Amino acid sequence: MLLWRGRPEDADGLFQIRNEPEVARWWGADDIKKEISEQFIGADDGFVIEAYGEVVGAIQYHEEDDPMYRHAGMDIFLTTSRHGQGLGTEAIRLLASYHFEERGHHRLTIDPAADNTAAIRAYKRVGFRRVGIMRNYERGPDDVWHDGLLMDMLREEFRP
Repeated sequence: MLLWRGRPEDADGLFQIRNEPEVARWWGADDIKKEISEQFIGADDGFVIEAYGEVVGAIQYHEEDDPMYRHAGMDIFLTTSRHGQGLGTEAIRLLASYHFEERGHHRLTIDPAADNTAAIRAYKRVGFRRVGIMRNYERGPDDVWHDGLLMDMLREEFRP
């Protein structure tokens, strides 16, 4: 598996993946081209995921740099055809290792939809634990508010 900063030639592939119904279900469908362009193409905090010689998704992070609250959070999407193959877990491990080893973070967060059981299982395999439900956390493509699950992982809980 490889992660790299998105290039202009990656945009169409990422757009197609983000437009898949099962991906859009969790990520929404508003202005996907703008999102891909701003969050993954040339962005310092967004990476394209390659596996088996093909682009299979993208992963991004954000950092809180205030010393009192320093941590990083992440988010990921994968093409539906590669769900259930452990690729999301592997990509999360790569990014988590980068944040613990290179960026010096002691804590990471991730916030899947509360009913995204497959994603939650993948994050638990890396070492993330449930913190709590964030009620009416995000508006879905159905224009209804949905709960999110806050998960976090401390450096000593990481399962490389």
